[in-house]
Amino acid sequence: MPRFLALEPRLHVHDLARAVAFYRDSLGFRVTTLFPEHQPVFAMMARDGTCIQLGGPAGRRAQGDPSTCTLYFDVADVVELHRHLAALGPIEWGPEVFFYGRREFAVRDPDGNLLVFSEVTTDPPTCREG
Repeated sequence: MPRFLALEPRLHVHDLARAVAFYRDSLGFRVTTLFPEHQPVFAMMARDGTCIQLGGPAGRRAQGDPSTCTLYFDVADVVELHRHLAALGPIEWGPEVFFYGRREFAVRDPDGNLLVFSEVTTDPPTCREG
């Protein structure tokens, strides 16, 4: 059977410039592609081997449309990332240690997509949620 080599989720966005700025400035992604050059409607972004796509001709969403995506990032030093993001805006929940041995917290991007950041830990659980 053929191997899967990568996955690049494409998020529908209301405002491409705002979405690009969030992923670039808050999360440290770099822009690898903006298309078309003069009035972009699509972006590809990357960081540490993780890639996402934003927008595109069929990737536009109306302001106020509910979010439909949760992205789950496996990261190193989730506590430091939490400190960084907490200084920039609201945290949706966490950090918490779950029974399955991961410390996690979440934020929302400008389009309301839930971004969960997680790392393995041997610390005891701090919440009852499963």
